Formats: sequence, structure tokens, C-alpha cells
Amino acid sequence: MSAPSPGRRRIFMLLPVLVFAALAGLFFVRLYAGDPSRIPSALVGRPAPKLELAPLSGLLRDAQPVPGLTPADLTGRVTLMNVWASWCAPCREEHPILMALSRDPRLRLVGLNYKDAPDNARRFLGQYGLPYAAVGVDPNGRAAIEWGVYGVPETFVLAPDGTIAHKFVGPLTEAAVRDTLMPLVERLSSGVSASTSKVRPPAP
Repeated sequence: MSAPSPGRRRIFMLLPVLVFAALAGLFFVRLYAGDPSRIPSALVGRPAPKLELAPLSGLLRDAQPVPGLTPADLTGRVTLMNVWASWCAPCREEHPILMALSRDPRLRLVGLNYKDAPDNARRFLGQYGLPYAAVGVDPNGRAAIEWGVYGVPETFVLAPDGTIAHKFVGPLTEAAVRDTLMPLVERLSSGVSASTSKVRPPAP
């Protein structure tokens, strides 16, 4: 049998590289194409991790200190926990939506301030508004790791029993609030458990 030609040998040598490049490209497209808010979370349908975070020092509402985060802040009613930071540009984009959600009586909105400087965090809320009933600081990102946070902003929807019902990755949008968040809030407020409540995908 004759030896393979130099051209065929080059093809055989390049084949593993081409396969790897194709798989890497497919992974990139699956990860970044489309709606990043639909990245699944292993915590959805499970009880929220325990959370004990100190308050953001110097943050006041009506001359009273805004409390930090405890497990009690995540139970008893439908709760949104928003992970944010002053250095996060998309956090500025979604902030008007958070301000509007904070006025919905069916919701409790709390914030997890991620790897931020307290002065900058207070300045951010002073400029854009304070939508949170409580703000816990996570200076080293340890709590965010336990919650499986990819980055900021992210928003977790918790059922009244403290179960994580849904997770939004990236800034909330009006479409996400209208098509996904508010129908879910309606079902959870009506007593449907997070384990049986199904989030419908947004309309194409």
C-alpha cells in the first residue's frame, strides 16, 4: 500500500484542530447567541441558599438605616433579589424598571451589592433611586458564588416559601417583565408553588 500523500497527511493532522474549532464555535453560539436571560440555573426549584449579609453602611431611607439581608427577607411573599453594582453599566439600564417594580404591592425587592465600594454604591442609589427594601453587601463575592451568579446584573425570583422560581441573567427588560416575570409573579402570588409553576418562554 502506498504512503499517504503530503496533502492527505496535512489534512489528517489538521482534522483534530478543525473538530475542536467547530465544537468551540458551537459552544460560543449556544452560550452567547439569543437571550442570555434564559441560561438555566441549577438552583431553580430548590430552596434559596442561606443569606446573611451586612447592610450597606450609611444607606438611609426616611432617615432610617436600610437593613442588610437575612433568610427572613426571602420568605413570606414573592421576592426579587437583584444582584447589582455601581460599576455595572447594564445595572443603570435596568434601574428604572426596578424602580417601577418596587411600587408593585405584590413584590418585595431586595438587593445584593456585589464587589462594590460602599461610597460608590450609595452614590449610585442616590442618583438613580432606591428600589430595595433591604440591601446586603457581598464585598468578596462569596454569597454570589453560593447563588451561582454568573455576573451582574442578575435577578432571582423567589416564591413565598423561599424557593427559587426563576433566574434572569442580564438586565431586566420591559419585554422580560411583561412576558415572563409578571405572569410568574401572578401565579406565585396565587399560591402556586415554585416547583409546579412553569415559566413560559417569551413569544418569538
